Amino acid sequence: MEILNALVLLANFVLIPAISYGSQLALGALGITLIYGILRFSHFAHGDVMAFGTMLVILVTWALQSAGVSIDPLPTALLALPIGIIGTAILLLGTDRVVYRFYRKVRAAPIVVVMASLGVMFVVNGLVRFVIGPNDQNFADGARFLFTVREFRNYTGLDEGLGIRYSQMITVAITALVVAALFWFLNRTRTGKSMRAYSDNEDLALLSGINPERVVTVTWLVVAVLVTVAGTLYGLDKSFKPFTYFQLLLPMFAAAILGGLGNPLGALAGAFVIALSEVGVTYAFRKFFQYLLPESLEPNSLMQLLSTDYKFAVSFVLLVLVLLFRPTGLFKGQSV
Repeated sequence: MEILNALVLLANFVLIPAISYGSQLALGALGITLIYGILRFSHFAHGDVMAFGTMLVILVTWALQSAGVSIDPLPTALLALPIGIIGTAILLLGTDRVVYRFYRKVRAAPIVVVMASLGVMFVVNGLVRFVIGPNDQNFADGARFLFTVREFRNYTGLDEGLGIRYSQMITVAITALVVAALFWFLNRTRTGKSMRAYSDNEDLALLSGINPERVVTVTWLVVAVLVTVAGTLYGLDKSFKPFTYFQLLLPMFAAAILGGLGNPLGALAGAFVIALSEVGVTYAFRKFFQYLLPESLEPNSLMQLLSTDYKFAVSFVLLVLVLLFRPTGLFKGQSV
């Protein structure tokens, strides 16, 4: 019974939050790895583009809520998601046409394009803060819990409870659908195969008659879907704050690099490793070990390695370690 209580405690506070958070990071990391694998640069505006897409979803959600539109028990934001994707796609395609296309034509060094993306990051960040403000915005509605901790305790008779929020269930389900659709698109469709060919060898792809501008356009459209869905799911699960999305850039890049830049499968694996590391290192394991150890060996401290305020430091440390000892990542960075 004590072991079961320990496992339920671990699942409630570490495993389920890590799976939900890892799913959100996975979609963002997939966007980063697609841009790097196909467009050949690191997109530092990624987090703020995610914030922009989520902001659009929030504004449309508020409009729908004011009009009395609801899909209870699911959040209304799911109805607003397509509008957010369209707006984010327009932003990315417009940015590409105004900024990034020039650097592609002159074949600028990747670091130059990265610096340009930094400029885009500041512009988008300022735009989001100007429109929706810098503070927390809560836009979640519908039912909160699939089942609560109390309901779980009453049903099982255990001392520890397990609660599943709708936002966590929706996050995992939508991420699975989006990832499955993405891999099907890349591996089964003609356009997806063209993107992979362009990523593997740009010159050979051009000789084969592949239109590079079409590949670039489709890439940005796919990224628009990934970042908007990821940002919306993160906002529903936690809350929306523009600066938080800027901070998410670090764990998303860490996930993409840990798995191997340019490798979508690696981005998925890296995202869950980062999420589990962040949640695990910042969780206080005292109660967990109290269930497993005899009373004489029970820990007196919280058994917490880092405060939750420093969870992004975990991503940074993992990123540095990977760059030092395995720069190609766990799956060896390769083209998509």
